[in-house]
Amino acid sequence: MHIVVPAGAIDPVHNRWRTKQGKFLFPEKALAKVFRAKWFQAMKAHDWKVRAQLPQTWIVDCQWVGTGDKALLYLGRYLYRGVLAENNILACEHGEVTFRYTDNGGAIKTRTLPGADFLWLVLQHVLPKGFRRTRD
Repeated sequence: MHIVVPAGAIDPVHNRWRTKQGKFLFPEKALAKVFRAKWFQAMKAHDWKVRAQLPQTWIVDCQWVGTGDKALLYLGRYLYRGVLAENNILACEHGEVTFRYTDNGGAIKTRTLPGADFLWLVLQHVLPKGFRRTRD
């Protein structure tokens, strides 16, 4: 999951934007604990059961991205279109799928996977029922 969090908020008393000093709004370990607790609280509120074995400790990797311009551009492109454009699926033969993708460095690469593994990669990007894609 990618989330861009500004290091600041609107101060309702003074009606102005207040920034946090330093690079991060929260320490990573604290953010992981709070997010995990909120997630389980929301699941319980909806009477949903977690069937998977989830780790006790969740990992959060916070990266400072300056003003966030590049991160927002990346997320905007990623979220606007689908996971993989149909013209990037190059072949589907003998139970294997060959597809083209752009890696994080901008290089165009191809990869061939068994059909089930390819579908698993695609399904990791399908939102659960009730969730919505964000485009802004």
